[in-house]
Amino acid sequence: MPAVHHKLLLEDALQDSPQTRSLLSVFEEDAGMLTDYTNQLLQSMQRVYGAQSEMGLATEQLSRQLIDYEKKNFALGKGDEEVVLTLKSFAKTVGELNSLHSELAHQMADSMVFPLIQFREKDLTEISTLKEIFSIATDEHEAAMVKYSRLPKKKENEKVKSDLVKEVAYTRRKQHSASLQYYCALNALQYRKRVAMLEPMLGYTQAQIRFFKKGIELVSKKMDNFLSSVSNMTQNIQAQLDSEAEGMRAAQRELLSVEDTVYMPDMDTEPVNRTLIQKAGYLNIRNKTGLVTTAWDRLYFFTQGGNLMCQPRGAVAGGMVLDLDNSSVMAVECEDRRYCFQITSPSGKTSMILQAESKREYEEWICTVNNISRQIYLTDNPEAVAIRLNKSAIQAVTPITSFEKRPEGEANPDRAKPGGVHTTGASQKTGAAPEAEDLIAPGTPIQFDIMLPASEFLDQNRGGGRRTNPFGETDDDCSTESDDSLLQQVFAVRFQGSMAVRCGNNQEVIYEAMRQVLAARAIHNIFRTTESHLMVTSSSLRLIDPQTQVTRISFQLGEVTQFAAHQENGRLMGFVVEGRDWSDGDEEGEPSFSTFVFESNTEGEKICYTISLAKDIAEAKKDPDALAQLLKNMPLTNDGKFLLLEPETGDTTNGAEEDLESEA
Repeated sequence: MPAVHHKLLLEDALQDSPQTRSLLSVFEEDAGMLTDYTNQLLQSMQRVYGAQSEMGLATEQLSRQLIDYEKKNFALGKGDEEVVLTLKSFAKTVGELNSLHSELAHQMADSMVFPLIQFREKDLTEISTLKEIFSIATDEHEAAMVKYSRLPKKKENEKVKSDLVKEVAYTRRKQHSASLQYYCALNALQYRKRVAMLEPMLGYTQAQIRFFKKGIELVSKKMDNFLSSVSNMTQNIQAQLDSEAEGMRAAQRELLSVEDTVYMPDMDTEPVNRTLIQKAGYLNIRNKTGLVTTAWDRLYFFTQGGNLMCQPRGAVAGGMVLDLDNSSVMAVECEDRRYCFQITSPSGKTSMILQAESKREYEEWICTVNNISRQIYLTDNPEAVAIRLNKSAIQAVTPITSFEKRPEGEANPDRAKPGGVHTTGASQKTGAAPEAEDLIAPGTPIQFDIMLPASEFLDQNRGGGRRTNPFGETDDDCSTESDDSLLQQVFAVRFQGSMAVRCGNNQEVIYEAMRQVLAARAIHNIFRTTESHLMVTSSSLRLIDPQTQVTRISFQLGEVTQFAAHQENGRLMGFVVEGRDWSDGDEEGEPSFSTFVFESNTEGEKICYTISLAKDIAEAKKDPDALAQLLKNMPLTNDGKFLLLEPETGDTTNGAEEDLESEA
């Protein structure tokens, strides 16, 4: 007799994934169909027992019911072929013995009706009871998880948190125990149903043979071997059931002997795996229920290729939620909940906020989405690539808070590679895309904020000093530089980070710096930024504190060798600044380059256009005729000092200039 091919794995009971629930629904459907069929079969047997005068008709109906077992198409019926064939043989025998005498009633009651009644009242009723207990335990666990998910992060009450953790652990253990008992009963039912189908008919046929010797003499010669094989089959199935039941009891004891920390959320002891390219588990997703109201739903999420999938409980398969290729992920603070992160599509039009159950899950989800967004899964050896990139990322994202000098003898990552070309053009394209290591040295530190030294702050605010006015208004004692400047444009920006790069003549270095800066912020959970004013003039770029009007940092326009906006996220822009490195004692100094990344309230292309215009003005200053020709085509303010990037009449001839922020 073939063994049972389908069974519920007890090891999956604790996770309670949608896949396990989907398989469980198949078992429950099978049990329901078996219950219906058992009731019908029992009615047929009771009719045989109670209606002696209609014995012929009753056995005929019984014969049909035995044949119908094959037509039921049980979802877990694989391996029942021998049972089906045996039942067909029994149906034929019942058809031949449809004229049995009423004296068989007592034997039929003991050997045919009673075993099936016992199977229905004991086994099928036990399944129904365990199903109800499992459902109640599941509801209690869900309610406990909802309470725990609402646990505040800022005003954390240790007593409340401890009570909720204990409640979650208690309900989870209770659900685990109920599910194990339920799964064991469903697995055992696959064996018991075979015995329950075969044993009554075996007793019925043996009773027929005992009481009708004449009929036995006619049929026993051809039935002895058949009945013997059926008896052996039943014994084999019972032996398999006993062995499987013992194995399930041992597995149940082993699974329930774990520590309480297994049931407690946020008690993970394993380290965070930052090289994952696949991830699955339950997350809370925030959904809008109104204009200002939101609701959180606990759903099962998993990654498949480059997609984020979601599968509700009871669903046969999951559906795609978001394409993760080139997407961005970062930690966020949301409704005073812990372990929240946001995934945003490359276009920025689609985003979702998710909440993990524990800190380890939270960090692994962020790293997994970040790895998938780089399309690592498309490589030949994604695991090795993920490990290598994670190692480089960890070395490259050591945050510092101020510009610091390197110790003597330390390698300078700012230094350009030999053969690097210094250009001042707005943009250049290379024929072949360079590797990331050719653009930025591995392990290069990233600066996430620009801290103004206290001495410099005092110097700028000491008597006789002045604050930079971003609106172009000047006092009588303004510097000559401000008076001579033909362009002053201010943009509200947020500094994202800066890092040393190896070259300044390629826009790809800006895009790579943007990627590393945003990845570093996600890995280190750095999501706070400070708003500043970026002033673009025809001679320099200045980053100004909007509160104190103190210049945080300033660059001469000639030092800016490259600038570009992000190709997909238009609010990101960056530029490369050239400096000099005298650490080797060279009088002229070696060229070094640094990239600065900003997020703007407006399109980054507008800032790039303004910088390009400033460079054109600076270049035109060298030739009075060229400057006059340039100014002739540009509108000025009434005092003739500054260029109007957005004319007051509202008529613009250049679409790129239409939405520029002008504070002239």
